[in-house]
This record gives sequence, structure tokens and C-alpha cells, in this order.
Amino acid sequence: MTDPRPDPTADTLLYTPENYTPTESVGYLLGQAKGRITAAIDAEMAPYDITGAQWITLLHLSCTEVETAGELCKRACVDTGSMTRMLDRLEKKGLVQRVRCCEDRRVVRLRMTEAGEKLAALMPDVASRVLNHHLRGFSRDELELLKSLLRRIIANADG
Repeated sequence: MTDPRPDPTADTLLYTPENYTPTESVGYLLGQAKGRITAAIDAEMAPYDITGAQWITLLHLSCTEVETAGELCKRACVDTGSMTRMLDRLEKKGLVQRVRCCEDRRVVRLRMTEAGEKLAALMPDVASRVLNHHLRGFSRDELELLKSLLRRIIANADG
């Protein structure tokens, strides 16, 4: 396993103990941006009695190949305990159901209910509205650059 810490002899270090300011770190700024976007989604979805975290879970179920809670945990970067509680809430609201696999009873597949699918159909409009608000003043090229840079951060984390 490789050491995730940067080579201290490299002259390309962007952060050092001397220049590090917590409120100017990429992690802090990403967290602040995510928090504001999530709060805006919470506000948009409040009339439907669903939180941003629940919304993200439904979005993953409706837009990806995710079928099990384990796959959903990996996709959403959430621990299994949190995901179990989230799925319990969504199931109680009638938006998701757990279905045992006929071939292997240990496997429980997740399915969106008709109510869940109707709610998921609203999500592209809500997401577009919220993201457009937060990206006011960005050009298309700036948006593509931002997405490219974020993908690089993700790739660096994974590699």
C-alpha cells in the first residue's frame, strides 16, 4: 500500500504547515459548498417531507445500477448503519421497498415504489434549479473546468 502523504521533498506541494489555513483549504470549501447545496435541496423538498440525504439516496436508486444496500453505501459514501436507518425511513414513507432475492435469500434488493418513482421524477427539475442558483455567473467552460478538477481530486483519492 502506498503512503497517501505527499513527498516532502517535492517542490510542488500546494499545502504546507506554514501556508495551511483551515478556512481556505479545499476540503473546507468543498464541505461548505456541499452543505449549502444540500440545505437548498432540503428547502425545495420540504413540501414533500423528504430531506436532502433521503433525496440523494432516492436519486442513486433511480439513476444508477444500484440494487442492494451495500452497493448504495459504496455509491453514496455512507456507512452501513446510516444507510440502514435511511432505508428504514424511506421504507416507512412508502418510497422504497426491500425485496428478498429468490435465488439467494441472503440478498435483499432495493426497489422504488410507485410513490418513490413519482418523487424521483421531480428530482431533475429540483437539482437543475438548485445547481443553477449556486452556479450563477459561471460560464459553461468554467463549469466544465470545475467538474474536471473535481474528477481529478476523486481520481487522486482513488489512485
